[in-house]
Amino acid sequence: MNQLKEKWANLPPAKKKTIKRTIGLTLGAAAGFTYYATVGCSSGGCPITSNPWISTGWGAIIGLTATY
Repeated sequence: MNQLKEKWANLPPAKKKTIKRTIGLTLGAAAGFTYYATVGCSSGGCPITSNPWISTGWGAIIGLTATY
């Protein structure tokens, strides 16, 4: 664990920012798809949750926004 902390401390700020945003984007996309898969929309009339691509995209955008 200490080695990881040392590596993180030695990274340039731009690289840290990129890593944090990538993690936020990935977690958001996973959450968006999970929401589609578990809650979804059975009627097909819901514009966001009826399509896995749109739901995943919105999740990714929200995850990315949360990292700013």
